[in-house]
Amino acid sequence: MRTSAIPGPRGPRAGRLLALISTAAVLAGLAACSEQPKAFDTPCGVVIDGSGSGDATKDGFNAEAKLKSELLPFLKEQECSTVDFAPITYTSQISSCKVGRIDLDPAHDATTDQEAQRRKARLRASEEAMKELRCARKERPGSDVWGALDRIGSAMPSGGPAAKLLVISDFDQSDPEFRLGRTDLTGEATRKKAIDSLVEGRGLPAIKGMTVYTVGFGMKYGDRPSAYRDFKAFWTDALEGRAKADVDNRYE
Repeated sequence: MRTSAIPGPRGPRAGRLLALISTAAVLAGLAACSEQPKAFDTPCGVVIDGSGSGDATKDGFNAEAKLKSELLPFLKEQECSTVDFAPITYTSQISSCKVGRIDLDPAHDATTDQEAQRRKARLRASEEAMKELRCARKERPGSDVWGALDRIGSAMPSGGPAAKLLVISDFDQSDPEFRLGRTDLTGEATRKKAIDSLVEGRGLPAIKGMTVYTVGFGMKYGDRPSAYRDFKAFWTDALEGRAKADVDNRYE
């Protein structure tokens, strides 16, 4: 009786075919296992307030604790490729405190555990951030937030995605030429005048198109809702209205 079944390979040929199939399956599995995560390309910056208001006191916002709790989540969640640092001091622009840029997505080959390498780089960034904070606290007391924003914005690489900035500060601008605590912020006209004085004297911080993530914002006004409202309106007008940055408080 005739059959339509196609006879399968027999003997040595069958063994060789099975070996080839097994080898192909192993190679495919290895390729899948060695598949690397996508490369990161977002530059990030961290601004750290070294002024007295960042101390761990009942009136301070505890900059060190906030740095330790929020920096690593920020770097991971924003998929930062690099990170630069800037201090907030009496005169932030010319502060001698400086730590170098850290590559958070180092070059690698197919055998590298890229996620482990990234974790190691973020931990190093955390250590460098603490160095920046310790240095800033040794300088003359003061809080030039405006200058620090310009310093970090100017340090961001150009030509790629917009930078993400983590700013650990209560944003209480207080430097040799401008003290926000002595400024009338109760009306739109007086807030505009205050912003004008900053812009005319120093220009706008170089943060256009960047996202500013605040941590510790307005902490001193926690029990004064109306004062906090005016304070927030000032910085919203200054950062979003004038400097053309976006402000996000998800890490507060």
